[in-house]
Amino acid sequence: MARTIEALPDHEGLLGTVAPPPAEAVDNRYRPIQPSLDLAVADILDRRPDATEPATPPDPALLAVGAGLLPVLERTQAVTLAGFRITDRDGTVIAGRNEIGRSLAGLPEVAAALEGRFTSVLRRRVSDEPPPALTSISRGTRVRLFAAMPILVGERVAGVVYASRTPSNVVRHLYGERVKLALAAAAVLAAVIAIAAIFSRAITRPILALVARSQDIARGNRAVLAKPGPFGTREIALLSFGVDRMAHQLHERSDYIATFAAHVSHELKTPLTAIQGAAELLRDAQKNPADAMTASQQIRFLDNILSDTGRLTALLVRLRELARADNPDIRGSAPLETVLAALQRAFPRLVVEVDAALDHTLAISAENAEIVFTHLADNAVRHGARKLRIAVQTGEGAVSIRLSDDGNGIPEDNRARVFDAFFTTRRESGGTGMGLGIVRAMLRAHGGTIALLPAGGEGAAFEITLPTTRPM
Repeated sequence: MARTIEALPDHEGLLGTVAPPPAEAVDNRYRPIQPSLDLAVADILDRRPDATEPATPPDPALLAVGAGLLPVLERTQAVTLAGFRITDRDGTVIAGRNEIGRSLAGLPEVAAALEGRFTSVLRRRVSDEPPPALTSISRGTRVRLFAAMPILVGERVAGVVYASRTPSNVVRHLYGERVKLALAAAAVLAAVIAIAAIFSRAITRPILALVARSQDIARGNRAVLAKPGPFGTREIALLSFGVDRMAHQLHERSDYIATFAAHVSHELKTPLTAIQGAAELLRDAQKNPADAMTASQQIRFLDNILSDTGRLTALLVRLRELARADNPDIRGSAPLETVLAALQRAFPRLVVEVDAALDHTLAISAENAEIVFTHLADNAVRHGARKLRIAVQTGEGAVSIRLSDDGNGIPEDNRARVFDAFFTTRRESGGTGMGLGIVRAMLRAHGGTIALLPAGGEGAAFEITLPTTRPM
């Protein structure tokens, strides 16, 4: 168009102001116009005002130029869907639908272009037409972009190309990419289903199975413990093992309490019955002179009462020691040398021989260790031992201590029962049969063990294993 105007006679009179210097060339070839609109912060102006009457009518030569450009504008609009207006130097429309001969000079963007500056703005779009169909969804956008570019002839402004276009929006873009979006949604859905299946198999199902298993255990169904627990992730497997271990320990504890209660009831019943019988006979003798007892008979019954009372006292002391051994304070540690020195002081008539170095620290307090070794030494002394030999052997994180005496030993028939509660061969001399049970309970609480070794000659031999570090 600039060349067409430049070819007109007296075209100098058709030119307007001098345009500002153009932007610096890029690569000595291009002078790009940088974008000036930022959709995040740009103001949206009111709808475009209607064109007004011009102060002077446009030049007929320019109207002829505009008429010649009209077919080009129509073809361009058919492809770009943009609306075009071409004005002269005064802002009067010379080409573009039904506004020919009217002025757009009052628009800020057109006024800036008439001064030689490219300008673009956003304006609200108000349409008198009904909402378009979905296939034309871009036409439903409520804003419109207006751009005004000066037409330069040399360095002077000859007119303005004023274009407008409804911009694409998110909805139209998504609609245009509907196939890709559908494929992406299908892929996401498939991934979600796959993840849900993995979670169900690895987490949900094992947790539900673990809940059902714990409920069966709570109802007392021990058969489920014989089957492997539900597995999934490593954490769920550890949780399942922990639940099974806790259930086993609770069942063992329950069985132990039931058996122990039966033994205690039996052991306490015998002396109580004897005391009650002796007291009744003494009372009857006082009520009926015919049944009067001699002084020696009364003394014998009173001696029986005192003897049975002493046994009850001994049983209660042992029960208290066993309760303490079952729930001891497991904090602290003790050097083996200190423990054995205390043992020697407690049994001065017992010769203690040690076959190894004593530079080992046991994961048990000195007080609790004294309970363990004192009971074993007391058993040895009460069975006729005069010498106690101690051999120490170290292992990975543990110390094995073998204690053997030269006493009467343990008969073969009794070896399987030595750790049973209340089993004793010294009942007449005051034995309660709880000493080795106290020792085993104390060691078990500290992560240790005790075992009766096979008979190898005179006396009895036990092996104690204790960790050298605190068990977790």
